[in-house]
Amino acid sequence: MTGVQAHRPAFRDPKPTVERISQLAQRVLTGDILLPKFQRDFVWKPAEILRLLDSIARNYPIGGILLWQSKEHLASERTIADLAIAESKPEYPVNYLLDGQQRLSTICGVLYWKPGDPHSRWNVVYDLRSEKFLHLTTLDDPPLNQVPLRFFAEPAALFKRINALEDKDLYGRAEKLFNRLQEYMIAAVTLADMSIKDIAPIFERINSSGTPLTVVDLMRAATWSPTFDLQDAISDVLDVAASKGFGSIDRKTLLRSVSAAAGLGFAVDNMDSLRKKSSDELRDIFTEVTHAVRRSVDFLSTHVRIPKPEALPYINQFAVVTEIFRQLPSPSVSQSAALQRWFWKSTITGYFAGWNTGDMSRDVVAISNFASGAQEDIEVPKPLVNQDVWKLTQFRSNSAVSKMLAIILSYHSPVDLLTGQHIDPGKSLAWSNDKEFHHFFPRQYAVREGLNAARVNSAANIVLLTSLSNIRIKDRAPSAYLGDLIAEVGRGEVVRRAETLLVSEQALDAALQDDFEGFITARSATLQDVATKLASVDDQPEAATVEPDSEGSPDEDATDS
Repeated sequence: MTGVQAHRPAFRDPKPTVERISQLAQRVLTGDILLPKFQRDFVWKPAEILRLLDSIARNYPIGGILLWQSKEHLASERTIADLAIAESKPEYPVNYLLDGQQRLSTICGVLYWKPGDPHSRWNVVYDLRSEKFLHLTTLDDPPLNQVPLRFFAEPAALFKRINALEDKDLYGRAEKLFNRLQEYMIAAVTLADMSIKDIAPIFERINSSGTPLTVVDLMRAATWSPTFDLQDAISDVLDVAASKGFGSIDRKTLLRSVSAAAGLGFAVDNMDSLRKKSSDELRDIFTEVTHAVRRSVDFLSTHVRIPKPEALPYINQFAVVTEIFRQLPSPSVSQSAALQRWFWKSTITGYFAGWNTGDMSRDVVAISNFASGAQEDIEVPKPLVNQDVWKLTQFRSNSAVSKMLAIILSYHSPVDLLTGQHIDPGKSLAWSNDKEFHHFFPRQYAVREGLNAARVNSAANIVLLTSLSNIRIKDRAPSAYLGDLIAEVGRGEVVRRAETLLVSEQALDAALQDDFEGFITARSATLQDVATKLASVDDQPEAATVEPDSEGSPDEDATDS
């Protein structure tokens, strides 16, 4: 047995079966198949309901469903398609529906709907003349050729109705649809003998209605009670984070912070243990995390000058920063400087690119030692990247090195090269577009001159520049547009502006000679030098300290702007 095989969880192979959809609907209504609380609300539009029914009528495949057979107690929905679900037998294994909710909801809804709201999505008939499914908006009895779908779940009522049809072709069509609805088969794959921990990786690969399910959804079901809903608790934290532009933090990242705050750790295995906490314990943990998140956001936006979570090189940095501020609400001046060094070092070393469970456990200890004063710094056991990384890495908005460059530029208060205007870091680091990131050696110029395209798009050739200035530069040689700028404002002013963009005078001189390799080499050296200083030196620009929370409610806490 190989090392990889030895660490695989022990469970039976998935069990595929083929079942009638009518039988599956009954299994849902009798409580044998349950919809755990992580499942989304029914989102299909009326046209999608009719399309599914038409596919069944034509005997087209509609895909299978995925079930998880378990004795685990997960909070589950007590209704489906406005229908009550029977209570499951105590201590009896149930089948949690992991994928297929919209399809089973549709079948249950149209077949077992009890007339009430005339505009209900389940008020569906089959027109025997046109052989089409239709939605009605009335409770009036439709013409005989339009048969409500709920009749197909009650054979006696159905055949009493269609016996009144004079057209035997219409009778035959109704009988054919009845048989199809009773006999239509779909594949059902059942996962058994798996723990919540083992099911989580499978969860993260399931896609339901275009929205991936995650371990957060799983833990919502595992921790749900009438007095606590994980989804609501996370939403409340996100509302607090949104006050400083961090409302789009990944939910799984917040769950890492919650798990760490519970004394469990940052790993997915640790998150699994949250289900052992009571509702009162979970509420208290979330209160702590909410206050810590406010301090984290304040630190990142004020000290590091990151306006949005999208600008973070590694999203898991947020989880660690939050746990640090939970344990150390009011860091001293030296601790604040150490925290900044840790952030830059963890960024510039690429530490979080390979953040594994061993690193997570080590960080839990390091945070505790730092917060208690036992250590002056939070250790980052990884060397800084080589300066060649700036030359070799392509600039892309989803690249950690590109984000590293962007926040370093933002940190040094950049100004536009041609106008001297300050560039708004909030706009440039939003990453909704990259319109303020441009090539110092213009791309079109590089193509014309036969320069290596990959090198031209390297991080070392990227500066912050407004779109208007980029249009003015267009495809001109650096010697041309820089020469004109020097003639307009003077060499000293151009040098000053370039330095805010971390373009040294040596790099500028190389650009004035259209020496691309000389420019890239000099710029890479500058970026590396600046990065190294941020990660290791205390003499960084002074920034306001993060104020501790007040004793009032979260909304009353004052934060620095």
